[in-house]
Amino acid sequence: MIRTPIALVPYLLLIAAVIGGLLSYAGDRITGLPSGTAAIGGPFALIDQTGVPKTDKDFAGQYLLVYFGYTYCPDVCPTTLAVMGDAMKKLGPAGERITPIFVTVDPARDTPGVLKTYLANFGSRFVGLTGNNEAIKQIEKEYSVYAVRENLQGGGYAMTHSNTIYLMGPNGKFITHYEEEIGPDKLADALRKQVGS
Repeated sequence: MIRTPIALVPYLLLIAAVIGGLLSYAGDRITGLPSGTAAIGGPFALIDQTGVPKTDKDFAGQYLLVYFGYTYCPDVCPTTLAVMGDAMKKLGPAGERITPIFVTVDPARDTPGVLKTYLANFGSRFVGLTGNNEAIKQIEKEYSVYAVRENLQGGGYAMTHSNTIYLMGPNGKFITHYEEEIGPDKLADALRKQVGS
């Protein structure tokens, strides 16, 4: 039996930790999502932009294109929603099988009325979802969404959040994800391959 000198144990543990971290980082870079996210999605109970309660069961049988953001977002959110809205238009009839959903990470400001006005800029088929803090935190957890409030100098705040578009299947299961850099043409093509024409 080979004995390891006790003095080397801390170094061996450090090497193991570094290797583990590198492997985890490599996995994240390949998938674009945090490692161990096989179970993206799950049950939720929120309120849509018309004030009607909505749960995951209300969308059974539909493909969902889900994005998390907030209406006060200065650039990333409107850009991403525009990409989604343009892609839905390009899909034509195939787009009727997909419901684009915008879930706020800022429920304090994003009331149903605010969401309704905001989403009208991106297409009539968008569903906006909000709720209390607990309900929003729960769906963020289900979708492995990162969202943190950042106070701004001079008052007010912004939300730092992840920027991923999720495609969920009619059975509620995660299919794939996209980044907003994909653009509307490529997103429409990718969606058409998933849902058919």
